Amino acid sequence: MSDYTLTRIYPSHTQAMNQVTRLLAAEGLQIDAHLDYTAGLYDGDTLIATGSFFRNTLRCFAINPNYQGQALLNTLVSHLIEEQFRRGYSHVFVYTKLSSAPYFKALGFHEVAQGGTLISLLENHPHAFTSYVQGLSQDTEAALSQWPISNITNPLHVAIVMNANPFTYGHLHLVETAAVHADVLHLFIVSEDASFFPTFVRKQLVIEGTRHIKNIVYHDCGPYLISSTVFPSYFQKSENATITSQALLDTAIFSRIAHSLAITHRYVGDEPFSQVTAIYNSIMEKQLTASGITLHTVPRLTDESGHPISASSVRQALSTDNWSTVHSMVPPTTYRFLQSPQAQPILSALKGVEDVTHY
Repeated sequence: MSDYTLTRIYPSHTQAMNQVTRLLAAEGLQIDAHLDYTAGLYDGDTLIATGSFFRNTLRCFAINPNYQGQALLNTLVSHLIEEQFRRGYSHVFVYTKLSSAPYFKALGFHEVAQGGTLISLLENHPHAFTSYVQGLSQDTEAALSQWPISNITNPLHVAIVMNANPFTYGHLHLVETAAVHADVLHLFIVSEDASFFPTFVRKQLVIEGTRHIKNIVYHDCGPYLISSTVFPSYFQKSENATITSQALLDTAIFSRIAHSLAITHRYVGDEPFSQVTAIYNSIMEKQLTASGITLHTVPRLTDESGHPISASSVRQALSTDNWSTVHSMVPPTTYRFLQSPQAQPILSALKGVEDVTHY
């Protein structure tokens, strides 16, 4: 090992990145389009091992078969985790091929879920996921203790997961539809701060816009549902095969959470605009059914002109100061926020980009 050189590989290092791409391809992998850091181990001028991370998720590992069995993976992981800690991440995930998961388990990682037969997600804290689910259960029990629902023997638990970027009449329609059919509606709000509207704003708008509905328990998705840890394709373009594997993983994680909370139904809106969400909904229908969870797809609400209401349409209208369209698509609580001084940084950001949709 002392003869090998460990170094960071920058995206601008074309020759080195080409070596990374070839080494990954030899292992049947493609380089992730969204990486924050890549490291390489060299034997002279030859790249013999590589690993990367995106935010707090390690990924894109490959080792030259001629050099396997020399603890190179351990060296790479140790280096990447040191860099993660330096950047302030103590909770670190590994996103890897299912066949590679045992090697990471041997290094102290613990599996959260598998995405079909392709992908495994692991984390470095043995009880983090369990603690997250326990927190969800405690939130639910606290809410139920304040409701008349406590007298129902077998309450019906229903779930929605939403980003709400921002919260629209379409989101409200979905929530109201699900709430009518639920004794307990678990409303998961995406925690990832990768949208035009920051997490605390999206959460505020969801809660204010649904305050009149009395059977909701609000949950944070944390790093486990619709997050860049599990599902970076939700936030940017990606190939369909990658979206599929990530959707399988996200659905597997949701199924674990749902079984812990006795959730038997999930509601989603239909998706004529987002490629990622359309693929995700299709996969969910198959996977959730296999897990004993019923998926309900609610037709998208339309405005007076018959146009589907979407957060993307609202963002587009905001970017062009089309306030009449905005007013027709969002509840009063959202509209008041958009007219407030607190919204000005968001509105300025929307006007500064060419494409305000998501995929």
